[in-house]
Amino acid sequence: MQQPTWKGIGRGRGTGARGPGRPRRHRAARAVALGSAAAVVLAVTTSASTGRLLADTPSAAGPVSQARSTALGPCMISGELGVQMSEGIPTGPGYTRSTGTVRALNLMVDFPDAPGEGSALDRLGEFFPQTSDWFRTSSYGRLDYRPEVPVSDWLRMPKPFKKYGIERGAPFDPGYRDLVRDIVTAADPDVDFRAYDLLNVLITPNAGPSALDTVLSVTFAGNHEAPVADGVPIANASFVYSRQDDGSGSYDQTGYRVLPHENGHVFGLPDLYTRDGGGAVGHWDIMSEDWGANNDLLGWHKWKLGWLDDTQVDCAPSRGTTEHLLTPLAGRGGTKLVFVPADAKTGYAVELRTRAGNDEAVCRPGVLVYRVDADVDTGHGPIAVTDATRDSGGCTRSPNVHAELSDAPFTLGETFTDRRAGVKVKVAGVDLDGNHRILVTRD
Repeated sequence: MQQPTWKGIGRGRGTGARGPGRPRRHRAARAVALGSAAAVVLAVTTSASTGRLLADTPSAAGPVSQARSTALGPCMISGELGVQMSEGIPTGPGYTRSTGTVRALNLMVDFPDAPGEGSALDRLGEFFPQTSDWFRTSSYGRLDYRPEVPVSDWLRMPKPFKKYGIERGAPFDPGYRDLVRDIVTAADPDVDFRAYDLLNVLITPNAGPSALDTVLSVTFAGNHEAPVADGVPIANASFVYSRQDDGSGSYDQTGYRVLPHENGHVFGLPDLYTRDGGGAVGHWDIMSEDWGANNDLLGWHKWKLGWLDDTQVDCAPSRGTTEHLLTPLAGRGGTKLVFVPADAKTGYAVELRTRAGNDEAVCRPGVLVYRVDADVDTGHGPIAVTDATRDSGGCTRSPNVHAELSDAPFTLGETFTDRRAGVKVKVAGVDLDGNHRILVTRD
């Protein structure tokens, strides 16, 4: 679930931890400076990133300060100022960096009216090492995600859960501000917040409703009015509540995936499902569906996060026909993404998806075509996948997978056409290694 802009915690100046050391223990408790109590207007969707971006902080998302190829300039679309979690490239300022070593502070929290179920470390074990492994696979090893647990027991909050007024879509003020303040106070003797790039708050599952009824999990990112501890704002934090069990009996294997989704917001990625539950992307990106069978991120997101080199992206801005050889997105090396800009804000992305890596639910391998709009807010459909087999009912039988779009990819001999935009993409060939040759035509 994504919301306004406040996701992840303990970022030092927006580019990672402000100190190389690990958390020091048993420090004398000290006062926690709190940011302005002024209400922050937040755009809330279902996954959660909330707050305002740290405008004075250089972006840490993706390849920080990396000079882009001139040839890719026309494909680096961008939205208007103020678009929430825009799909534009590069990612705006204020998010946690998404390459290199990232230290995630994990705190397990319970309440007087909802004492922790089992041990706090058991709760941690629902998400790790699976989350770290997922990021390592998706990023081709470019994100070294390190979960750290300086406090191994439940952190008991001073107020009952119900007193915080937390519900689906709840804004940062006042409930989350109070909760963060109380978490900082409880963790303060054992945690140096400067040592971490983001915060995961793993709430005891018996606090609040079941995820089958209401999903509370939320992320706030880049909120410059967030509470401050050890001199750093608690500006990037993901909160995970009840267990997202799809009823298939696979929770032990799939339940962790809510955390990579929420942390995706920490890195600047928007929700791809819509607030009314619409599925324009289906199971092709974890920012769209994070229940059930494993899935990966779209190639556009991997480029946005700095997990693809510019040399792995082909830009097709000119009229005429160009030929491109796509290699499977799950594998290392080769061209992973072709982008066809329609204008300065929108365009079509083309990639090859197969059943490999994090993509265990792919039932029709092939060339995925989707439209990216950098001028659309998170949760309002910034990306839409084109279905090559419309109204087919799909090919998947996996639970909690958007069936209709499961057979969306185009296969050998098939062509995608947008006459209005003057764009045509044809799957012209497949080699012995499974790479797909595509022809892109611009009118």
